[in-house]
This record gives sequence, C-alpha cells and structure tokens, in this order.
Amino acid sequence: MFTTMLPSSPLSFFFLLVLSFMICASAQGPPSPGYYPGSKISPISFDQGFRNLWGPQHQRLEQGTLSIWLDSNSGSGFKSLHSYQSGYFSAAIKLQPGYTAGVITTLYLSNNQDHPGNHDEIDIEFLGTTPDKPYVLQTNVYIRGSGDGNIVGREMKFHLWFDPTQDFHIYAILWKQSEIIFFVDDVPIRRYPRKGDATYPNRPMYVYGSIWDASPWATEDGKYKANYKYQPFIGRYKNFKLQGCTINESPSSCKPPSASPSGYGSLSLQQISAMQWVQNHYLVYYYCHDPKRDHTLTPEC
Repeated sequence: MFTTMLPSSPLSFFFLLVLSFMICASAQGPPSPGYYPGSKISPISFDQGFRNLWGPQHQRLEQGTLSIWLDSNSGSGFKSLHSYQSGYFSAAIKLQPGYTAGVITTLYLSNNQDHPGNHDEIDIEFLGTTPDKPYVLQTNVYIRGSGDGNIVGREMKFHLWFDPTQDFHIYAILWKQSEIIFFVDDVPIRRYPRKGDATYPNRPMYVYGSIWDASPWATEDGKYKANYKYQPFIGRYKNFKLQGCTINESPSSCKPPSASPSGYGSLSLQQISAMQWVQNHYLVYYYCHDPKRDHTLTPEC
C-alpha cells in the first residue's frame, strides 16, 4: 500500500517545486539562452575555408565530414585559408570514445606562425580521458607570448552536460574587439571581456583544428599518457562556420555577428543566466581562483 505524502505548508510545497525544477533542469541541460548566434550563419565546406596544415595522410574528407586522427606515427592539423581580425568561428565536432588520455582535439585561433615566440591564441581544447571519467573542455586565452616560454594561461575548464562522443555538437568562438565568448551548442559558457591591451588578443589570427599527443600535461597533469594500443584516435568535424573580418577588410566596415538578440552589446540576461547555470554545474577549473597561480601575471583577475 502506498501513501501520498503532501507538503505540510505552502512554504514546503514551494521548496519541493523549486527542488524538482532544479533536478529537471540539471537532467535536461542548461536553460535556453533564448538566442542562437550560430543559426544566423550558413555553413561552408571544408575546402571553402580550410586546407591541411600537417599530417595529410591522417586526414580524410567524406560526405562533408572531416576526420583527422592520431596514431603512433603522426597526428594531423588544418588551417583556415584567411587570417581574421574578429568574427564567429565554429564547427560541429564528435570525439573519440574509450581511452583517450593524453590526446588533444582542438579548434582554436592563433597567429603563432606570424609571431613565433610572441603569439596570441584563443583555444577550445578537448582533453582526452580514461573510460571512467568525462572529457574536459578547456578554454584558454594567450596574449603576446604568454603561451611561449614561461606559459601564463587563462584557462577555464568544464565538463559537459552530454556525452561528446555520442554525437556531433557545435563548439564556437566569438571574438570581437570588446570580448571573447565561448559557446557550446549556442549556449555561452565563458565570457572574456577586454580590460586592456596587455590582457587581450587584438592581432589577426587564423583558425586551426588539430589532434595530437599532449601526454606530458593533458590528462590529470600528465598522470595518464596516450596508449597507442587504442589507436587510431579520431576527431570528426563538420558544419564549419566562418564569419569574420579578414585582414583585408576595415574593422569599421566589417562587424562580427552579434552575440545577443539586441544586435549590439554583449549577452542578454537570458544568455547570462544560461552561462551561469553551466558554470555553477560544470566548471571544474578557473585560473583566477587557483591559489597556486601568481596573479600579478593575470591582472584581469
């Protein structure tokens, strides 16, 4: 025999209602951001926007999907045909399941070939893992050589509210003169505002993707290494979107896509709420809160 337990007061009922909403939201993923900037941009084929950069024998394009893979011989990488001053850059990516420790799959902006030893970079990096633990999505920003020599990273790391090995999901970087916003399936997960030239990348960058062995640091600070008995490790990309201002265009005549429905400014309140939900539930590392870091090197904190 089952007995239905009713809350003893309106306050108890309200508490249970809020609790059930939180549980449902947690199970379903983040609340709707209310605006989807990626939907405003048409996808392009790989050949329209990119070329192979290295490891051509570890890259295959079939029916619009690019596969790049890492084995004991090599990894692979690709690069955009043009350099950009700002813009929206995304791809739908599907990751390798199983043991992927030590392996990095990436989508990022960089000018390391134009400014070796003093480059800028905006990163989306998937840090490989062991089968019992989820992938880590690492976002990072390097400014004028902070990724060279004595590295000063600005990492925010996340787990995801879905399994990124089961299907394609959209990962995006929106880089403007005022801010950088990272998106997952059009949900903003991080905003990096410009607080000064010394802490913000403002030189033109290319768009890159790659898969490579970063065993010394990628998985739990290098505790687990790449194990090539599980090779090949494959990253799959499709639905590339590039909409930005190239170096041949004047910034005054070319504006990157808007992050929000207002058409100007930054994120809406609804988008900020979705971002806060992600950070409250899935943020696993924030460099500004790391007591081991020398924060005189990261004054924006």
